[in-house]
Amino acid sequence: MSLPAKVKLVDVGPRDGLQNEKQPVTAAAKIELVHRLQEAGVMDIEVTSFVSPKWVPQMADNAQVMAGIQRKAGVRYSVLTPNLQGFEAAMQSDPDEIVVFGAASEAFSQRNINCSISQSIERFRPVVEAALARGIHVRGAMSCTVGCPYEGDIAPERVSMLAGLMKSIGVQHVGVADTIGVGTPIKVQLAMEATLKHYDIDNVSGHFHDTYGQALANTLMCLQMGVWQFDTSVAGLGGCPYAKGATGNVASEDVVYMLQGMGIETGIDLDKLIDAGKFISDLLQRKPNSRASTALLNNRIR
Repeated sequence: MSLPAKVKLVDVGPRDGLQNEKQPVTAAAKIELVHRLQEAGVMDIEVTSFVSPKWVPQMADNAQVMAGIQRKAGVRYSVLTPNLQGFEAAMQSDPDEIVVFGAASEAFSQRNINCSISQSIERFRPVVEAALARGIHVRGAMSCTVGCPYEGDIAPERVSMLAGLMKSIGVQHVGVADTIGVGTPIKVQLAMEATLKHYDIDNVSGHFHDTYGQALANTLMCLQMGVWQFDTSVAGLGGCPYAKGATGNVASEDVVYMLQGMGIETGIDLDKLIDAGKFISDLLQRKPNSRASTALLNNRIR
């Protein structure tokens, strides 16, 4: 078993984590969360999305948040841009990376963005071209790669098709996402193998929700395959508005605890990461959705 010596984590809490919160979260709180994450050593942060406030009201303060961040050298700040209009708006905020997204499920694509998979890719083509022309890195998020709330199990062939389409329009890196958290290690392995037909191991990542408690097991499976990049969410923030009952991404704290215990370097200070998760959880008036955070916070009280 050959495990990577170092793992890169992209904390998606500020964007993917907070976008579905019903209660308003101020721009100042989002900025503070980003500052706390980078202070903890997180070098890749998905900050916000430039989407219509009609669809995602929580992200209406996108420009304000990006403008308010005290940027730290070496940290990559990414934003989600669903179309050319969003991309042009995002450019005013000088992101280091943009994220485009597509689903491996036709039904999910229709429910989520009201178009087919192939139509969604064509919508992103000019966005990707514009980003690459400006020297901005492009990451693609592939949702529902193992299961869909409308179609059920997703065949690896569908994942391979989507990865190929992403590659064809110039997307440089893709994340294999278990959007509703139904994946188990073998299913995730098959989805990742399908993706690796189009991308090399340095340009893929895992993005696992923890609905059925499988996210750490799925992460371990990918580590054993040589995957060394993962999306995680501080305090386990998040969910999916189109997937009833889906919980947030795997908690960053839990992944860092596991990796540290395996001797794998992350560059992240776990105590400071826990503080960041507690900060945003206190603001949301609930406990962090992280087992490691709960245990270590309890240890501080003793």
